[in-house]
Amino acid sequence: MATLGEPLIVDHSTLAVRSLGPSRVTSPLLPLLGERPTTEHYIDEADKVLLDDTLAMVSSRNVPLAELPSFEAAGPRRKIYFDPAKTRVGIVTCGGLCPGLNNVIRGLVTELTTHYGVTRIFGFRNGYQGFIARYGHDVVDLTAERVATIGEDGGTILGTSRGQQDPEEIVDCLSRMNISILFVIGGDGTLRGAGEIARVATERGEKIAVVGIPKTIDNDIPFIDQSFGFQTAFAKASESIAAAHAEATSAPGGLGLVRLMGRHSGFIACYASLAKSDADVVLIPEVPFTLDGENGLLRYLRRRIEETGHAVVVAAEGAGQELFDAQSNGLGTGTDASGNRRLSDVGQFLSGRIVDYFTSAGVEINLKYIDPSYVIRSVPANPYDSVYCIRLAHAAVHAAMAGRTEMVVGRWRRRFIHIPIPLAISHRNQVDPSGDLWMSVLEATGQPPRFQ
Repeated sequence: MATLGEPLIVDHSTLAVRSLGPSRVTSPLLPLLGERPTTEHYIDEADKVLLDDTLAMVSSRNVPLAELPSFEAAGPRRKIYFDPAKTRVGIVTCGGLCPGLNNVIRGLVTELTTHYGVTRIFGFRNGYQGFIARYGHDVVDLTAERVATIGEDGGTILGTSRGQQDPEEIVDCLSRMNISILFVIGGDGTLRGAGEIARVATERGEKIAVVGIPKTIDNDIPFIDQSFGFQTAFAKASESIAAAHAEATSAPGGLGLVRLMGRHSGFIACYASLAKSDADVVLIPEVPFTLDGENGLLRYLRRRIEETGHAVVVAAEGAGQELFDAQSNGLGTGTDASGNRRLSDVGQFLSGRIVDYFTSAGVEINLKYIDPSYVIRSVPANPYDSVYCIRLAHAAVHAAMAGRTEMVVGRWRRRFIHIPIPLAISHRNQVDPSGDLWMSVLEATGQPPRFQ
């Protein structure tokens, strides 16, 4: 299995999705799928979504049409693998909070019960810990009534946790409870765990479908147009930028500093800054910067404040990590429970360096520091994300009932697709410093391409 940071060569074979076996059960959704070709909503097994979207990219492959890299299309099938009357389902949420988690849970439960007729759905509490007996977490019976209004609340009704659990023990639990389908809602670490669960189940000959709904507030899962909760997150983050701007313009030498989520990818910082064109500087992990010197960040901020009287800086949490001394500032001090490298606090670091620089230069500075991270993570999904969550949930249920496993659902080129887990965890989606998004940020802020 691929590990994060080791990109796969993407071709026809790497996009293939595993199946538990042939589908022979007539889908209960058949009456909804239509009979006439012009009204059919089901997905033909031969339907594919091309990886490439330009003629030049397709032509450069120089392979037959049938061998062009393409994703399996998501959606309901006429024939399914599992008999709904005999199917028991598990759902788990892992990792950090993200807007839309409850919406996904609700979408899974309502689709399973209302349209497929599945009657036993279990929610496992507090992430992968919920499968392990020694943690003592109870199991939740999930019904349509139980989840009817949970989309109105932030967080997750199942709870969540970080940390790796033994996939052997998890499969033991699934087997004891006769669970045939497991839906896993989480980020790259969670999906790596889901891949291991699928592997162990396969090695044991267990017919368990493991399907992921990728959750990452940083929007860093590859081969997905946008992760759920992202639009809510950057919309909420933009409010903090507006607040920082109000603070900065209301005091002499005013400087607003906003630290946003984005460990390795600066999408939230970029989109939030474009949504509220109040930022003068945006700092992201993909673009290193320096503080000192004539072309450094500090000198630029001084010029900006001398010219306009104020400035607003937006920094993703993973920005500027190259500035920290490994021994004295926490970089390289290990990983968190999810296996992520612990980052030094760029917000506090920048606050201190900016104040020290302006003080030593004898220039008045009134700095206001805002970190809205946990406020953003915990809010309910906005209407766009609510719709996106339920559509992802529907796609996940269709895939699982058809016997697909070791895969996640997502959207590519505005089509819902199936993505093999090894591909989904092969690398991170990041802002391209040479791409149009970063160019838009540079145009909106007026900052130089690099501080160096």
